[in-house]
Amino acid sequence: MNPALISGLSRPFGIAVSGSDLFVVNAGSFGSGTIGQYTTAGATVNPTLISGLSNPFGIAVSGSDLFVVNAGSFGSGTIGQYTTAGATVNPALISGLNGAFGIAVSGSDLFVTIVGNGPGTGTVGQYTTAGATVNPALISGLSFPVGIAVSGSNLFVVNQALGTIGAYTTAGATVNPALISGLSFPSGIAVSGSDLFVTNVGNGTTSGTIGEYTIAGATVNPALISGLSFPYAIAVVPTVPEPASGILTLFGLVLAGIAIKKIERMGHNGCRWAYQSDKKTDTHGPHLPGLVGGRPFAHFLGYGAPLLMFMTAWAILLMYAA
Repeated sequence: MNPALISGLSRPFGIAVSGSDLFVVNAGSFGSGTIGQYTTAGATVNPTLISGLSNPFGIAVSGSDLFVVNAGSFGSGTIGQYTTAGATVNPALISGLNGAFGIAVSGSDLFVTIVGNGPGTGTVGQYTTAGATVNPALISGLSFPVGIAVSGSNLFVVNQALGTIGAYTTAGATVNPALISGLSFPSGIAVSGSDLFVTNVGNGTTSGTIGEYTIAGATVNPALISGLSFPYAIAVVPTVPEPASGILTLFGLVLAGIAIKKIERMGHNGCRWAYQSDKKTDTHGPHLPGLVGGRPFAHFLGYGAPLLMFMTAWAILLMYAA
C-alpha cells in the first residue's frame, strides 16, 4: 500500500501497534536510541517519544504500557517500562540481561529472547510485567533467537542462525523446535489469528521478504511481500469491519427496536395479533409502550426479548462476515 509509510528512521529494529498508533524503535548510535510514535496512517505524533536509550531493539505494548529491550553492553541489558504517552515508569524494570533482543507480552507475563554467546546458547526468559523473574531460562538451547510472538498458550521463536521458527508453550515445553524451516536470515515475527508473518532479511539490499505461514507450520506464501531492504521487525494492525457492515448492523438493530415496540399480543383468547397503540396509559395503567407496565411488559418478555436476541445475533454475524 505504501513502501515508505514512515521514513527518515535511524536503524529501526522493533515495532509495536496499539489501536491507531505505531511505536517504532530507532536503535541510533550507542546511548541515543529512541522510540518514535506515529499513526498507522503514517502521520508523525512524536519522533522522540522516548529518548536516551542504549541499543534498543525489541518493544511490546500492553494497554497503556510500553516495554522496551535495551541491549546495552555485554551483560548490562535491561527492560524498561514506559507509558504510551512517553512517561518513564521504570527504565530498568528488569536488569542484568546478556544479549536481550526480542520481547512479547501476554497478560502479566513478559517473554524475552536472549541471543547468548553462540549457537545453542540462546534462551527465552520469563518475567512479570511488574519486573519479577519467573524463569530466566524458560526455553534454552536456541541459536541466536531474536523475534518472538505469543498466541494464547503458544510461543513462536525465531532462531536466526538456523533459519527456523520454533514452537513452544508459555510453560516452556517444546512443541516443535523447527516448526518452520528453510528461512533466509529470519528476524521478526507477528501472529494474527491463525497466521504467522515472518521477516526474512535475505542476502542483499532488496532480497528481503515477508513470508506467511499458519501457526501449525504450513506454508501459505513464503514471499508474500518481496523486494524489501533488510526488514527486521513486523507488527500486524487488526482490521476493522467495513463501513457497509456497520450500516447493516445498525439497520438490524433498528428493525429489532421497531419490532419490539409494535408487535404485541393483545387478544384475550390468545389467537389475535394487533399493533399496539402509542398511548401512554390504558386499562393496565401508565406505561412506556411495549416495554414496562402491566401486560405490555409481560408481552415484551414473551415475544420482544427473544426477537431482540435474534436480531442482535443477526446483526453481529453481519458485522463479522465482512
